[in-house]
Amino acid sequence: MNEEQVSKIIQNILDNKKCENLFERHKMERVIDAAVKRANELNVGVTIAIMKSDQVLQMSYHMPNANLVSCTLAPKKAWSALAMKEPTKDISKDIQPGASLYQMETMLNGKLASFAGGIPLTVNGEIIGAIGVSGGLVEEDQSICEAAVAEFLKES
Repeated sequence: MNEEQVSKIIQNILDNKKCENLFERHKMERVIDAAVKRANELNVGVTIAIMKSDQVLQMSYHMPNANLVSCTLAPKKAWSALAMKEPTKDISKDIQPGASLYQMETMLNGKLASFAGGIPLTVNGEIIGAIGVSGGLVEEDQSICEAAVAEFLKES
């Protein structure tokens, strides 16, 4: 192994350590608080899911007034934003009949969520995770998710 390869390995380790700091419990609690605040402003109950790029759910919160189905959909939205590397609101147009990714949802056995409420977390041009929100109308989920992402990115 040459010096350049060793340097690259060390840089990857340091980058991963920086990413870990972005997912500290207290920071994720502030993100969830921001999402709950926005949900309360809209008078809607939701589930919020924060996922790292390794697809591990880091934190999830289900508001007492949220529908049960949101517990399943919020992590799906986070996963979908990661898998597709774009907000879930932008996936729908690509999977319609005649579009380039038509039937992708069925090919993934229902794992892909193609409606608003999932947004990748991008830091320095790299996707490090995603947030998914479910429980309201798609416009409400999107607004709540945007509030959560804004809070997450404040200290990035």
